[in-house]
Amino acid sequence: MNPRTIARLKQHELIENRQLKTGKHIDDIPNRAVKHSDSTSEFRILNNYFFRNRNIYISKHSRFAEYPEHTHQFLEMNYMLSGECDQIVNGKQVHLRKGDLLLIDVGCSHSISRLGEDDILINLLFRDQSININFLSGMRKSNSLVYNFLLNRVSGGGKVTPKYLIFRSEHSEDIKMTMEQIIEEYYEKREFSDTILQAYLSILLVKLVRNYHVSAPEGSNAKQRLIINILKDISKDYRDISLTSLATKYKYNKNYLSNVIKKETGDSFKDLLTKQRLIQAHTLITSTTLPIEEIVEKIGMKNKTHFYKKYKEFYQRMPGDDRK
Repeated sequence: MNPRTIARLKQHELIENRQLKTGKHIDDIPNRAVKHSDSTSEFRILNNYFFRNRNIYISKHSRFAEYPEHTHQFLEMNYMLSGECDQIVNGKQVHLRKGDLLLIDVGCSHSISRLGEDDILINLLFRDQSININFLSGMRKSNSLVYNFLLNRVSGGGKVTPKYLIFRSEHSEDIKMTMEQIIEEYYEKREFSDTILQAYLSILLVKLVRNYHVSAPEGSNAKQRLIINILKDISKDYRDISLTSLATKYKYNKNYLSNVIKKETGDSFKDLLTKQRLIQAHTLITSTTLPIEEIVEKIGMKNKTHFYKKYKEFYQRMPGDDRK
């Protein structure tokens, strides 16, 4: 990141000087932008204050005092540019290190502990209320057999999504890169900055979806762990994988393995393989200019008529519609 931007962010703001002197939180948001709860000390920050003349709002979180519990009417991202911090998010302790990104859903409560001199926490907010964790979950669910299976296991049918997500720096280098490009573009205020920020935000959202993983739930039994491994194999080797090769790899009878897959996922091996091939075809159709006939061959499907039929069943539209 540009050293000028880093130096600017490390400078003390007026509120930070006051908080450093008193150790107490100084309100930096006017009362008209806050709705207080009648039953608790929690407050909700309203949209209009941040988004009067813009769609994206970025700020450095003020250091040297605790920030009280609050909620937002919008999705919030907290990015740890340097140092570390502790938060209570939806009642749970969260620790962020340099390069970590915390994604907080609409209506999720959180408070932030006192930040020190070297702790630079960046807040990124954006207006579009249709973007929330359910939205990201839906995108991810439609593009990953493994994710779909795990989410159903964690949530008891996929009806519940988490209220916050943490993207750790060691697993999300591409998120870190885009986030820091956004910060630099915002603070440098160069020509066409707003347009570039909108484009970067779109890229960031797609990268969040790509890096949005759900771990196997604690207490998973041996069959569930086996299925997770098999789904990963299908996702990676969808072109040539077979039930026979899986049975050999995991040392199970083919018929037994077929029954386990069906019982645990609700789909046959053949149906799962077709879904993964369709997912890959959809990705190639929407992100490349390869002819559809070539894509059909690349994903391992032999019959073009069968491909078109299955694609229409899965996506409720024809492959050509995704090229328009």
